[in-house]
Amino acid sequence: MYHSISDDAETGVAPYYRTCTTPRVFADQMALLQAAGYRGATLSEGLAALSAGSEARLSASADSSPLAAPSSTHNSRPVVLTFDDGFRDFATRALPVLREHGFRATVFLPTAFIGDTRGRFKERECLSWSEVDELHQAGIEIGSHTVTHPKLADLSWPEIEAEIRESKLTIETRLSAPARTFAYPYAYPQTDRVYVARFRQLLHDAGYEACVTTEIGTARSGDDVLGLKRLPINSCDDDALLRAKLEGAYDWLRFPQRIIKRFQARRRR
Repeated sequence: MYHSISDDAETGVAPYYRTCTTPRVFADQMALLQAAGYRGATLSEGLAALSAGSEARLSASADSSPLAAPSSTHNSRPVVLTFDDGFRDFATRALPVLREHGFRATVFLPTAFIGDTRGRFKERECLSWSEVDELHQAGIEIGSHTVTHPKLADLSWPEIEAEIRESKLTIETRLSAPARTFAYPYAYPQTDRVYVARFRQLLHDAGYEACVTTEIGTARSGDDVLGLKRLPINSCDDDALLRAKLEGAYDWLRFPQRIIKRFQARRRR
Protein backbone atom coordinates (compact mmCIF):
# COMPACT_ATOMS: atom_id res chain seq x y z
CA MET A 1 0.00 0.00 0.00
CA TYR A 2 1.79 3.07 -1.33
CA HIS A 3 0.52 6.63 -1.51
CA SER A 4 2.90 9.41 -2.56
CA ILE A 5 6.32 8.85 -4.11
CA SER A 6 7.97 12.10 -3.07
CA ASP A 7 10.67 13.62 -0.90
CA ASP A 8 8.21 15.00 1.65
CA ALA A 9 9.79 14.33 5.08
CA GLU A 10 6.37 14.32 6.82
CA THR A 11 7.78 16.13 9.82
CA GLY A 12 5.86 15.40 12.99
CA VAL A 13 4.22 12.23 11.65
CA ALA A 14 5.05 8.96 13.40
CA PRO A 15 6.87 6.49 11.11
CA TYR A 16 3.98 4.00 11.05
CA TYR A 17 1.53 6.63 9.79
CA ARG A 18 3.71 8.15 7.08
CA THR A 19 2.41 7.81 3.55
CA CYS A 20 5.36 9.09 1.53
CA THR A 21 8.16 7.04 0.03
CA THR A 22 11.11 8.88 -1.47
CA PRO A 23 11.93 8.15 -5.12
CA ARG A 24 15.32 6.75 -4.08
CA VAL A 25 13.85 4.38 -1.50
CA PHE A 26 11.07 3.35 -3.89
CA ALA A 27 13.64 2.50 -6.57
CA ASP A 28 15.61 0.45 -4.05
CA GLN A 29 12.46 -1.39 -2.97
CA MET A 30 11.51 -2.30 -6.53
CA ALA A 31 15.05 -3.53 -7.18
CA LEU A 32 14.85 -5.65 -4.03
CA LEU A 33 11.54 -7.16 -5.15
CA GLN A 34 12.96 -8.17 -8.50
CA ALA A 35 16.15 -9.55 -6.98
CA ALA A 36 14.07 -11.60 -4.52
CA GLY A 37 12.09 -13.16 -7.36
CA TYR A 38 8.95 -11.01 -7.23
CA ARG A 39 7.12 -9.31 -10.08
CA GLY A 40 5.00 -6.20 -9.55
CA ALA A 41 1.40 -6.96 -10.57
CA THR A 42 -2.00 -5.31 -10.65
CA LEU A 43 -4.60 -6.31 -8.09
CA SER A 44 -6.61 -8.21 -10.70
CA GLU A 45 -3.52 -10.11 -11.86
CA GLY A 46 -2.52 -11.00 -8.32
CA LEU A 47 -5.98 -12.30 -7.46
CA ALA A 48 -6.11 -14.29 -10.69
CA ALA A 49 -2.84 -15.98 -9.78
CA LEU A 50 -4.02 -16.60 -6.23
CA SER A 51 -7.34 -18.13 -7.29
CA ALA A 52 -5.62 -20.29 -9.89
CA GLY A 53 -3.45 -21.77 -7.18
CA SER A 54 -0.31 -21.12 -9.21
CA GLU A 55 1.74 -17.95 -9.18
CA ALA A 56 2.88 -18.63 -12.74
CA ARG A 57 -0.64 -18.60 -14.21
CA LEU A 58 -1.11 -14.91 -14.93
CA SER A 59 -3.16 -13.94 -17.95
CA ALA A 60 -1.30 -14.20 -21.25
CA SER A 61 -2.39 -10.67 -22.10
CA ALA A 62 0.06 -9.28 -19.56
CA ASP A 63 2.97 -10.17 -21.81
CA SER A 64 1.81 -7.83 -24.58
CA SER A 65 1.72 -4.75 -22.35
CA PRO A 66 4.35 -1.99 -22.61
CA LEU A 67 5.05 -2.77 -18.95
CA ALA A 68 5.46 -6.51 -19.45
CA ALA A 69 8.32 -8.03 -17.50
CA PRO A 70 11.44 -9.30 -19.24
CA SER A 71 11.39 -13.01 -20.03
CA SER A 72 13.75 -13.70 -17.13
CA THR A 73 11.01 -12.73 -14.65
CA HIS A 74 8.01 -14.46 -16.25
CA ASN A 75 8.11 -17.20 -13.61
CA SER A 76 8.58 -14.86 -10.67
CA ARG A 77 6.06 -14.46 -7.87
CA PRO A 78 3.49 -11.67 -8.30
CA VAL A 79 3.32 -9.05 -5.59
CA VAL A 80 0.46 -6.58 -5.94
CA LEU A 81 1.52 -2.92 -5.88
CA THR A 82 -1.25 -0.45 -5.03
CA PHE A 83 -1.14 3.36 -4.96
CA ASP A 84 -3.92 5.31 -3.23
CA ASP A 85 -5.08 8.90 -3.80
CA GLY A 86 -4.24 9.44 -7.49
CA PHE A 87 -1.22 11.68 -6.97
CA ARG A 88 0.64 12.99 -10.00
CA ASP A 89 3.93 11.71 -8.61
CA PHE A 90 2.85 8.19 -9.53
CA ALA A 91 3.26 9.13 -13.19
CA THR A 92 6.39 11.24 -12.72
CA ARG A 93 8.27 9.24 -10.06
CA ALA A 94 6.85 5.71 -9.73
CA LEU A 95 6.03 4.80 -13.33
CA PRO A 96 9.59 5.16 -14.71
CA VAL A 97 10.84 2.77 -12.03
CA LEU A 98 8.05 0.29 -12.69
CA ARG A 99 8.87 0.39 -16.42
CA GLU A 100 12.53 -0.28 -15.67
CA HIS A 101 11.63 -3.51 -13.89
CA GLY A 102 8.72 -4.54 -16.10
CA PHE A 103 6.28 -4.14 -13.19
CA ARG A 104 2.61 -3.19 -13.24
CA ALA A 105 0.42 -1.74 -10.49
CA THR A 106 -3.06 -0.55 -9.53
CA VAL A 107 -3.82 3.14 -8.91
CA PHE A 108 -6.92 4.11 -6.94
CA LEU A 109 -8.55 7.47 -7.76
CA PRO A 110 -10.69 9.79 -5.61
CA THR A 111 -12.46 11.02 -8.73
CA ALA A 112 -13.51 14.48 -7.46
CA PHE A 113 -9.85 15.49 -7.49
CA ILE A 114 -9.05 14.17 -10.97
CA GLY A 115 -9.86 16.70 -13.68
CA ASP A 116 -9.08 17.88 -17.17
CA THR A 117 -7.08 20.61 -15.45
CA ARG A 118 -4.68 19.86 -12.60
CA GLY A 119 -6.41 19.18 -9.27
CA ARG A 120 -4.99 18.92 -5.77
CA PHE A 121 -5.68 16.62 -2.84
CA LYS A 122 -4.00 16.77 0.57
CA GLU A 123 -1.91 19.67 -0.78
CA ARG A 124 -0.46 17.47 -3.53
CA GLU A 125 -0.96 17.61 -7.28
CA CYS A 126 -3.21 14.90 -8.66
CA LEU A 127 -3.25 13.12 -11.99
CA SER A 128 -5.26 14.62 -14.83
CA TRP A 129 -7.68 12.50 -16.84
CA SER A 130 -5.37 12.56 -19.85
CA GLU A 131 -2.58 11.14 -17.66
CA VAL A 132 -4.94 8.54 -16.23
CA ASP A 133 -5.83 7.46 -19.77
CA GLU A 134 -2.13 7.15 -20.63
CA LEU A 135 -1.57 5.01 -17.55
CA HIS A 136 -4.52 2.81 -18.46
CA GLN A 137 -3.18 2.36 -22.00
CA ALA A 138 0.22 1.43 -20.56
CA GLY A 139 -1.23 -1.44 -18.52
CA ILE A 140 -1.75 0.24 -15.15
CA GLU A 141 -5.01 -0.84 -13.54
CA ILE A 142 -7.27 2.05 -12.51
CA GLY A 143 -9.59 1.52 -9.54
CA SER A 144 -11.93 3.61 -7.41
CA HIS A 145 -11.05 5.35 -4.15
CA THR A 146 -14.52 6.94 -3.79
CA VAL A 147 -15.49 10.37 -5.13
CA THR A 148 -14.45 12.73 -2.32
CA HIS A 149 -12.30 10.44 -0.11
CA PRO A 150 -14.54 10.77 2.98
CA LYS A 151 -14.55 8.73 6.17
CA LEU A 152 -17.24 6.41 4.90
CA ALA A 153 -18.31 5.16 8.33
CA ASP A 154 -19.41 8.74 9.17
CA LEU A 155 -21.81 8.87 6.21
CA SER A 156 -25.34 7.61 5.74
CA TRP A 157 -25.80 4.46 3.65
CA PRO A 158 -27.23 6.36 0.67
CA GLU A 159 -24.17 8.65 0.77
CA ILE A 160 -21.82 5.66 0.95
CA GLU A 161 -23.54 4.04 -2.00
CA ALA A 162 -23.24 7.27 -4.01
CA GLU A 163 -19.50 7.46 -3.28
CA ILE A 164 -18.81 3.96 -4.54
CA ARG A 165 -21.17 3.98 -7.53
CA GLU A 166 -20.45 7.47 -8.88
CA SER A 167 -16.68 7.05 -8.72
CA LYS A 168 -16.94 3.76 -10.62
CA LEU A 169 -19.19 5.31 -13.27
CA THR A 170 -16.85 8.28 -13.73
CA ILE A 171 -13.80 6.07 -14.28
CA GLU A 172 -15.63 3.79 -16.68
CA THR A 173 -17.02 6.71 -18.66
CA ARG A 174 -13.63 8.37 -18.92
CA LEU A 175 -11.67 5.25 -19.85
CA SER A 176 -14.35 3.28 -21.70
CA ALA A 177 -13.26 0.31 -19.61
CA PRO A 178 -14.61 -1.43 -16.50
CA ALA A 179 -13.45 -0.32 -13.04
CA ARG A 180 -13.41 -3.56 -11.09
CA THR A 181 -11.39 -2.67 -7.98
CA PHE A 182 -11.92 -0.40 -4.97
CA ALA A 183 -9.72 0.89 -2.14
CA TYR A 184 -11.30 1.79 1.20
CA PRO A 185 -10.22 5.27 2.37
CA TYR A 186 -9.02 5.83 5.93
CA ALA A 187 -9.27 3.21 8.67
CA TYR A 188 -11.29 0.13 7.76
CA PRO A 189 -13.78 -0.79 10.55
CA GLN A 190 -13.12 -4.52 10.29
CA THR A 191 -14.38 -5.17 13.83
CA ASP A 192 -17.87 -3.86 13.00
CA ARG A 193 -19.31 -6.99 11.39
CA VAL A 194 -22.68 -5.45 10.60
CA TYR A 195 -21.08 -2.50 8.80
CA VAL A 196 -18.60 -4.71 6.93
CA ALA A 197 -21.34 -7.07 5.73
CA ARG A 198 -23.54 -4.24 4.46
CA PHE A 199 -20.63 -2.42 2.83
CA ARG A 200 -19.51 -5.62 1.15
CA GLN A 201 -22.99 -6.09 -0.28
CA LEU A 202 -22.96 -2.55 -1.69
CA LEU A 203 -19.64 -3.23 -3.41
CA HIS A 204 -20.96 -6.46 -4.85
CA ASP A 205 -24.18 -4.86 -6.08
CA ALA A 206 -22.21 -2.01 -7.68
CA GLY A 207 -20.17 -4.50 -9.71
CA TYR A 208 -16.81 -4.42 -7.94
CA GLU A 209 -14.77 -7.61 -8.00
CA ALA A 210 -12.20 -6.73 -5.33
CA CYS A 211 -11.67 -4.26 -2.50
CA VAL A 212 -8.48 -3.54 -0.59
CA THR A 213 -8.52 -2.09 2.92
CA THR A 214 -6.14 -0.71 5.53
CA GLU A 215 -6.30 -3.91 7.60
CA ILE A 216 -2.74 -5.20 7.96
CA GLY A 217 -1.70 -8.47 6.37
CA THR A 218 -0.97 -10.48 3.26
CA ALA A 219 -3.65 -11.98 1.02
CA ARG A 220 -4.13 -15.73 1.05
CA SER A 221 -6.21 -18.18 -0.93
CA GLY A 222 -9.75 -18.19 0.42
CA ASP A 223 -9.69 -14.60 1.73
CA ASP A 224 -12.72 -12.40 1.07
CA VAL A 225 -11.77 -10.49 -2.08
CA LEU A 226 -14.10 -7.63 -1.06
CA GLY A 227 -12.16 -7.05 2.16
CA LEU A 228 -8.49 -7.68 1.41
CA LYS A 229 -5.68 -6.86 3.79
CA ARG A 230 -2.62 -4.86 2.72
CA LEU A 231 0.89 -4.06 3.90
CA PRO A 232 1.62 -0.34 4.46
CA ILE A 233 4.91 0.79 2.93
CA ASN A 234 6.86 4.05 3.24
CA SER A 235 10.41 5.39 3.38
CA CYS A 236 10.98 3.80 6.80
CA ASP A 237 10.91 0.29 5.32
CA ASP A 238 14.50 -0.85 5.00
CA ASP A 239 15.43 -4.05 3.18
CA ALA A 240 15.01 -6.26 6.24
CA LEU A 241 11.60 -4.89 7.15
CA LEU A 242 10.34 -5.06 3.58
CA ARG A 243 11.45 -8.68 3.25
CA ALA A 244 9.79 -9.53 6.57
CA LYS A 245 6.52 -7.97 5.44
CA LEU A 246 6.59 -9.89 2.16
CA GLU A 247 7.21 -13.15 4.00
CA GLY A 248 4.24 -12.63 6.32
CA ALA A 249 6.19 -11.73 9.46
CA TYR A 250 4.21 -8.48 9.76
CA ASP A 251 0.79 -10.14 9.64
CA TRP A 252 0.55 -10.66 13.40
CA LEU A 253 -0.01 -6.90 13.78
CA ARG A 254 -3.55 -7.27 12.48
CA PHE A 255 -4.53 -8.79 15.83
CA PRO A 256 -3.50 -5.81 18.04
CA GLN A 257 -4.90 -3.57 15.28
CA ARG A 258 -8.27 -5.30 15.67
CA ILE A 259 -8.16 -5.04 19.46
CA ILE A 260 -7.42 -1.31 19.32
CA LYS A 261 -10.21 -0.68 16.81
CA ARG A 262 -12.68 -2.71 18.88
CA PHE A 263 -11.78 -0.66 21.96
CA GLN A 264 -12.11 2.61 20.04
CA ALA A 265 -15.51 1.56 18.69
CA ARG A 266 -16.78 0.72 22.19
CA ARG A 267 -15.51 4.01 23.57
CA ARG A 268 -17.34 5.92 20.81
CA ARG A 269 -20.56 4.07 21.60
